Amino acid sequence: MGETEMRGNRRILILAPHPDDEVVACGIAALRARSAGVRLSVLYLTTGVPPRETLWPWRRASYYAIVRRRRSEARAAASFLGLEALRFREIPARTLRHDLDAAAVDVADTIAAWEPEAIWVTAFEGAHQDHDAANALAARFSGELPVWEFAAYHFAGGRVTSNRFIENHGRQMDITASVWEAERKRDALRRYRSERGNLRHIRPDRECGRPLPAYDYGARPHRGRLFRERFHRLPFRHPRIDFVPSGEIYADIGRWVSGGRPGAAPFEQRPGDETGQADREFAGALHKAQG
Repeated sequence: MGETEMRGNRRILILAPHPDDEVVACGIAALRARSAGVRLSVLYLTTGVPPRETLWPWRRASYYAIVRRRRSEARAAASFLGLEALRFREIPARTLRHDLDAAAVDVADTIAAWEPEAIWVTAFEGAHQDHDAANALAARFSGELPVWEFAAYHFAGGRVTSNRFIENHGRQMDITASVWEAERKRDALRRYRSERGNLRHIRPDRECGRPLPAYDYGARPHRGRLFRERFHRLPFRHPRIDFVPSGEIYADIGRWVSGGRPGAAPFEQRPGDETGQADREFAGALHKAQG
């Protein structure tokens, strides 16, 4: 499948756990899809800012200004990449796992109104609890639309790795950016000035996506310390570190998944698509710029 077949009204909905994840995980893929005539919109699932009470006391009075700044940065990054900043949900970062029912309603409403043909989401890899909750949320809709996950970052093997999956399931799509694409992604990341300290480890020259595998959301994404656990041994509570025990997080996500309506099989296993034609075509479209 080439660029011609991708033209028309093809639409992709990106579920961004936080404003910046749409660039971190799939900025290059979005650029290539846009060049093929695809429309991409972003539903920001949280504000990207932790709850007010978790900030340093002297920053709490500026909480709403911080949220507004993050949204302004998101709009600037979206405009730069040619994405539509469709909706900003109001809940703070680190709370998505408690809000999955309402988030599912918002995603369903967005699908009904905007009619996307695919969903993109961050991978289930232990990077951040909201990333993994968003992945479980996207899986809820895998019976209706193809869902692709994109690697953000992880700590498997005891080292920080960005934009590469922990395991290759055999159907992943490795994207190597051109010089121009890498610079565009780097510039989009710079739009998030408030997050520049948190984005230094992101690779602007590569990305990796694949049809969503079947996950056990009640279990840790990998053995060993997760990315979100790297600084849990600090003797004090730093606002930038999420100290919630991972066992509690995955128990919550797992309960939501098992308590919701039965999920459909992952995209590559959907009835009527045994040959995987749809995802092969989609991968071909995104690979077009690599020749």
